[in-house]
This record gives sequence, structure tokens and C-alpha cells, in this order.
Amino acid sequence: MARNSDSITIKGVEIHLVDPPQLEVEWVGMQEPLTQLLAAWADDGIDPPMQPRILGKPGVGKTSLAITAAKKMKQELYITQCTVDTKPEDLIVSPVIADNGKIRYMASPLVTAMIRGGVCLLDEGNRMSEKSWASIAPLLDMRRSVFSIVAGVEIKARPEFRVCVTMNEDASTFEVPEYIHSRLQPAIHMDFPTRDEEYRILRGKLAGPSDQLIDHVVDLLQQSHARDEDLSVRDGLNIARYAHRLLKFHPKLSERKALDQSILQITGESRASLDGPKLV
Repeated sequence: MARNSDSITIKGVEIHLVDPPQLEVEWVGMQEPLTQLLAAWADDGIDPPMQPRILGKPGVGKTSLAITAAKKMKQELYITQCTVDTKPEDLIVSPVIADNGKIRYMASPLVTAMIRGGVCLLDEGNRMSEKSWASIAPLLDMRRSVFSIVAGVEIKARPEFRVCVTMNEDASTFEVPEYIHSRLQPAIHMDFPTRDEEYRILRGKLAGPSDQLIDHVVDLLQQSHARDEDLSVRDGLNIARYAHRLLKFHPKLSERKALDQSILQITGESRASLDGPKLV
């Protein structure tokens, strides 16, 4: 097996690798899920690392958790976005036509992480079909490898390779096959942040909005969480960001009206229907 930074040759077949995304995430609070993920990935010198699944509603920070853990381990993170259209070759190796008209084999982010000894996040894994899951089943057990039908080669993961799967708790997903489910252990459950954590997240990511505006958005999020609704930190960031921009472009607009308009345009519902806080 020959390799360089951009490709690897296995039994005479050259497979080109992809670059990891550059992601900056500041993890706030919620230390227990981070500890659990790092523990699952720990190398005890006896058994291979575990492949945890991170569960929670959209927007609770599942992807940010994986990014933070990879940075803690000082490893490159690669992300594969799983969809209902994801095919086995999308997860392993895809053939493309090069400039010279010849076939060029491109590794997926998952396979690139395997080869380079990085971390791969299979994002929203329960949107994939069983056929796609079956193609990577050997990677999730003691074999730690995949077979590319397209390139005709087996690809083994380096010992440093780690993988995890995020799964949203909503209706637009598949039931993960039991033989895959049993490989994706342990389950790490993520809930919405506390009020203090949400305030720190929004305040840390948004320099423009006033403290008062951030406070009101966090109150809205906390009320939504208490009713077991789906308003997420991501929604809160967008609401605060857009309200602040409305105020910049309409100096005479009150903060209350800017927030009301932002809530309506971001969530599709009025603040009254969300039973949000009243500005004074």
C-alpha cells in the first residue's frame, strides 16, 4: 500500500482523498455528553474503539459535540451527510471522469478518515437506507474495513480512526437495522442546553445583538423547551441575528417589532402563538 497526502494506491488502484472541512466550534457547557463520547473513543489497548450514536432533536448540538471531541483528540474531522439518496459508493469510493477522460476514484470523507486516521461523523445516519448501512457494516465490527465494489479493493482503517453517528429524533427517518444498531454503541443522549448555557452560546456567537435582545430570545427558547417543542439554539441564533439586522436597516423600528418580525419569518409563527416573552 503506497500513500501520499492526496492519494493512496491499493493493489495498483489509486484512490484520491478529500480535504477535511475547516470548522470552528466553541463548546459551551454540557460536559457529560463530551466525556461520554471521548470515553467511547478511548483506546484501552485491548478492544477497538466504540462507534457511538448521538441522539437528540435537531439543533441541540450533536454535530458540534463531534467536532469538539475530534479537536480534543487532535484529529482531523470529516463529515458525511447522510440522506435517503445516499448510495454505498457515496460512502466508500465514487468513480468520476478526469480531465484526460479516464476514470478517477474518489474516496468519500469516511474512507479518507479511515486512511488518514481521522474522525468521521455520519450526520443524520437514520436517514440512510439499509443497503447503504450494509456496505459499511464490516467497518463497524472487528474487521474495521470496507470493500469498494467500484474500485475492486478492500480498504482498512488505521488504528487511530474513529467514527460516530448522529440521529435526529423526528418522523422523517428510517428504522436502523438491528445488526447495525447493535454496532452503534453506546447511545449518547443530548438535550437542550440550560438557560445559562443557551445565553452563553448566543452571546458568544453573536457580537451585534444587545444583551436585552439575547435575553428575550433565550427566554423564548426556554419556554419552547419546557413545552417539548422543537425551537432550537440554531433557531435562536437566526432569530437574534435577523432581528439585529432589521434594526440596523430600520433605525426607527422598535426592538419589540424587530423581534416579532424575525420570529415570524424564521419560525413561520407569530410570537403570540409561540407564547413568547413580552418586551417592555
